[in-house]
Amino acid sequence: MVSLDEVARTAGVSSATASRALSGRGQVSAVAREKVLAAAEQLGYVVSSAASSLASGRSRSIGVITPDLHRWFFNSVLTGISDTLTRSGYDLTLYNVTADPKLRREIFQAFLRRRRVDGVIVIALELDDWEAEQLEQLDLPVIIIGGSQRGIPGMAIDDRAVTRLAAEHLLQLGHRRLGYIGGDQAFDVDFHVPTRRLEGFNQALEAWDADPDAALVRAADFTIEGGYEAAKQLLGTPGHSLTGIVAASDEMAIGAILAARDLGLGVPQQLSVVGVDGHELAALFTLTTVDQKPADQGRRAAERILRQVDGEHDGQPTLPYELVVRGSTAAPLIGD
Repeated sequence: MVSLDEVARTAGVSSATASRALSGRGQVSAVAREKVLAAAEQLGYVVSSAASSLASGRSRSIGVITPDLHRWFFNSVLTGISDTLTRSGYDLTLYNVTADPKLRREIFQAFLRRRRVDGVIVIALELDDWEAEQLEQLDLPVIIIGGSQRGIPGMAIDDRAVTRLAAEHLLQLGHRRLGYIGGDQAFDVDFHVPTRRLEGFNQALEAWDADPDAALVRAADFTIEGGYEAAKQLLGTPGHSLTGIVAASDEMAIGAILAARDLGLGVPQQLSVVGVDGHELAALFTLTTVDQKPADQGRRAAERILRQVDGEHDGQPTLPYELVVRGSTAAPLIGD
């Protein structure tokens, strides 16, 4: 097996420089890095994870706890985390927290300790006091995507601001009678995203002197099917006079577009629809959306946890988002 010292000699650098160049950590000049990478490829050098762990005292693995593997948002965040860790020479150890309370407890009590990790990223999961205590006892860097709690640092978008921005877009176009499709109570557990997004929608209406109307609010399950049924309820009510719908997720917004078309309503000629997410299907449906950049959330979380592994600490940033205007929104043809 080719050793690190052989790579260093071939590249004409020290073993320490070769180690930094191959790990992607630490300061190395671009010229030295290219020499080391070329030497490693020429010699067929492969980093020994066991040797690296013994030398550094690290496992070079980051644990990621997620409540869902099937939804687009979580997959997108995981992609951002995985890509960043891989480029930095780290593995990802995934823990899927299911609805089974026994399995959830086992993950926090035992699984995280069986395979040693250098840090933990929690995706959109609000921890109870016991779970937070278990993570604290690991004495490792921990970051929560979605919010912070019990002193554990977090990073999150402003869930009120994204729906406020979505509603303001329609209000600025001239719409005054807006419907809203949000998450039902089953989804109001982790960081109360449905509640906050409805509050942001209502804040926009109040700022524009358009009183919120509870009769124009429907709850769904963040799926296309759920958005379709909720939109049919809103649009099927005689005399609803809606000219716009804000949905708390792009999938529900896509469902609203499909419902409008089935009811013979043109989008955006007779109904404007805006969502929240930046879903990969949004462009296909020409959906105007507030993009919360989930893959970028994962990338930022991974970069931050690696900085903390290296002993660097920073604040609790609010994650960026932006309005992406497409063909599902336009000024109303007639007034309310």
